[in-house]
Amino acid sequence: MTARTLLKQPTAFLPLTMSAIAIATLLIHLARFGVTREADEGTAAHIWQLMMGLQVPLIAFFAIQWLPRAPRATFLVLGLQLLFALAALAPVYLLHL
Repeated sequence: MTARTLLKQPTAFLPLTMSAIAIATLLIHLARFGVTREADEGTAAHIWQLMMGLQVPLIAFFAIQWLPRAPRATFLVLGLQLLFALAALAPVYLLHL
């Protein structure tokens, strides 16, 4: 099985989509309001947190399901998922949001 075939599985592409939504939410919020400090977290922060947090069980299920069957392709997809997650985490860390 190849990584391309594996990426068609919902447990493989949903975490990537969720990271992309988290990045888009963050970029839209930054474009509209800039880097601001709020007393209470806004809607964008809650959406970002949900998108990032709900990925964890999906990624775990994906790894448990596919590592025994296709370890090489699974590690490639897990690496891609990690890259997307780091891309969503980087602005929060770098801008101290």
